[in-house]
Amino acid sequence: MKKILLTFGIVAILISGCKKDLTLYPYNQVETTQAFNTEADVALAVNGMYAGLRTSTSYWVSGTFNILPDVLADNLVLNPLGRLSLKQPFYEWRYTGESTSGLFTSGYNITRRANAIMENIGKLPTTTATNNARGEALAIRALIYFDMTRLYSKTYTNATDADLTIPYVTTTDPTITPAKESLKGVYDKIITDLTTAEGLINASNGVGRLNKASVAGLLSRVYLYKGDNANTIAAATRALGATPSIGSLTTFPQIWTDATETGVLFKIKNTSVDNVNTQGVNYYQVTGGQKKSEYVVDYTFFQLFAANDIRKTVYTETSLYSGNNMNHVIKYAGRPGQPAGVVDGKVLRTAEVLLNRMEAEYYTNPTAALADLVLLKTNRYTGYVAEVLAGPALLAEIQKQRRLEMAFEGDRFFDLKRLNLPVQRDAVHGQNADGTGTPPVFSSLPLGDKRFLLPFPQSELNFNTNLKQNPGY
Repeated sequence: MKKILLTFGIVAILISGCKKDLTLYPYNQVETTQAFNTEADVALAVNGMYAGLRTSTSYWVSGTFNILPDVLADNLVLNPLGRLSLKQPFYEWRYTGESTSGLFTSGYNITRRANAIMENIGKLPTTTATNNARGEALAIRALIYFDMTRLYSKTYTNATDADLTIPYVTTTDPTITPAKESLKGVYDKIITDLTTAEGLINASNGVGRLNKASVAGLLSRVYLYKGDNANTIAAATRALGATPSIGSLTTFPQIWTDATETGVLFKIKNTSVDNVNTQGVNYYQVTGGQKKSEYVVDYTFFQLFAANDIRKTVYTETSLYSGNNMNHVIKYAGRPGQPAGVVDGKVLRTAEVLLNRMEAEYYTNPTAALADLVLLKTNRYTGYVAEVLAGPALLAEIQKQRRLEMAFEGDRFFDLKRLNLPVQRDAVHGQNADGTGTPPVFSSLPLGDKRFLLPFPQSELNFNTNLKQNPGY
């Protein structure tokens, strides 16, 4: 932590030494001694905070996070003819502290920007605008720390009071060397930040920013992981409203080309000027008119997409590469007529919130869970006829629909952890659409394996001796 925060302290000093006019400060940096004199300064800092999630060097929304949890799990199979990106560190579960340094550093870089807002906004009178900025900063901080707990620690329902996770840093002080904290205590801090944020933030902030509904949706995500069914349902219902809009058979495909905001609670704008194509490039590049995929859809998983499931053609494309048909992931192909792979980063969709609610309802109100399931499937399957499911069959279908809906969005590995399930890849079939090719050599990650918790970067441990490595590394 000292290394990360010290870096930002040096950046602030260099900026203050070279720039005399506040208007010259880069929008994605915060110079805390001179900024935060007006609401316009606060708006600049808030923009910089969001920019931290979009930049190509970030591991978050427009970086590696849209593919990494699927690579770690069982939705994808490596294409040996691709660039072999993420192969050894993550697909083969051979990560070391050096493999994860980008994730760790990016997370604390973003939360540092949020903390700078929280530390300095008190200089200004309390207004609707400053309360809104506080809410946005609190929610971004909670969002990133929650993702980091999912990477570096157990999930709440699988943890004991003694299990530890990342330090929940709330300061920009570059001299601190914090130790790991109680996982359950950090969940409490995440929930407190999000609950406070929901009370402060505006009902609407425009596209590309958090608002009251999206913060409630994030709370539903955290409560689901905590196993708090009542609060999951309550938060999800606040986010969804009386008539959830999850994208229809017509509008759902438009979500992924940014032709509609329907069904999206929070996304990070990525314009053609920004030109960050990492989300799309994570999956494939076009070579000689063909898609050269890094990873393609696992053969067994692909069979779960029914012919009348619109997600099949929205998320995937079967086409030739090097003489063989492959099931490519095209979810992040981009907007028509614009650079390939440049697309807004969807952080939270209403469909996920609906899935959060229906899973919690299964344990408390199965009738309501079935109604939500029918709502989802009506908007994903052409010719769908409402079905009646109960008991284990209902739960199995809810979990299947979650896997299908959230595929390639950075969800699967964390879901397996949350449900206390091993990673079991198809060890028979390879990368080609007919199942031929090279099956995964690394096909199973058993329950209890240390690799469900990623290691902390060794460089950070060297600077912060209070931060101890995760067990087994």
